[in-house]
Amino acid sequence: MTIARQVHLVRRPSGVPVPEDFAVTEARVPDAGAGEIQVEGLILSVDPYMRPRLDADQKLGEAMAGGGIGRVVQSRNPKFREGDIVRHGQGFSERFNSDGRGVQVLNPDPELPLSVYMHALGGTGITAYGGLLETGALKDGEQVFVSTAAGAVGSVAAQIARLKGCYVIGSTGSDEKKRWLLEEAGLNAAINYRSENLRTALKAAAPKGIDVYFENVGGAHLDAALACMNLRGRIAVCGMISTYNGDREGVRNLSVMIYGRMRMEGFVASDFPHLQEQFQSDMTGWLKSGQIRYQETVLEGFERAPEALIGLFEGRNAGKMLVRL
Repeated sequence: MTIARQVHLVRRPSGVPVPEDFAVTEARVPDAGAGEIQVEGLILSVDPYMRPRLDADQKLGEAMAGGGIGRVVQSRNPKFREGDIVRHGQGFSERFNSDGRGVQVLNPDPELPLSVYMHALGGTGITAYGGLLETGALKDGEQVFVSTAAGAVGSVAAQIARLKGCYVIGSTGSDEKKRWLLEEAGLNAAINYRSENLRTALKAAAPKGIDVYFENVGGAHLDAALACMNLRGRIAVCGMISTYNGDREGVRNLSVMIYGRMRMEGFVASDFPHLQEQFQSDMTGWLKSGQIRYQETVLEGFERAPEALIGLFEGRNAGKMLVRL
């Protein structure tokens, strides 16, 4: 038996989450039983998809759902050995027991930081890869727009498009992030939507229109992108973060999809198991060669997990938001 801290949701947020919506509590974790493993957390992943779950799916008074990387410290399951590094979706707990379902042994490349398996080589990476190449049906040399292009998913999608010889425009929320997109990620154009008129800036940045829009925001971003889409353009809908805290920005020109013969399709990471092997090979090579760059915002200490989630929705992260235990 050991004592482990957990992050609980204690009330439903109204708008942007605040610290009082969460509590860090202690729970007893028994030794691993027959067929079980006990995992000690190392890294927690903080992601936009977690916000909508706080309104309904996430139960109050239980460890919050979420993903992470951990180390097996006890094993009574023949598929795992003590010391194995694993990726899991078992939630925000310092330690947990599992029968092994939803837990994958990682064999990390020694030349790469372990943290990349939480973003570029993890769920956000395959989301960008599959969403752009399969859902967005990207062709080499096309015109591409990515919203929240400095975020964990957007930055990977934008750089993959660049590697495919595309003209790439990204939007972001600060001049510092805009500089990173241009100077580090190598995009052709970038827009600070907080200080620039998004519709005007996007039209100026996309003189040949947009063939593929990788959608992370919704609202005004979708409205602006629709006005620039080319005939038979594709909109791959990864997220609509502008709506997650209860705001509802309207989209006024969906009708242009009719005569533009456009396609808009949503997707999730689990749609792409058939791409995993190629994704792992491609992304490992791109990261090791420096062809894909990334940013991480890492908060130290388990108790800072609520702060990390709140910070994500206030735009305080550069790239992937992580908590290191």
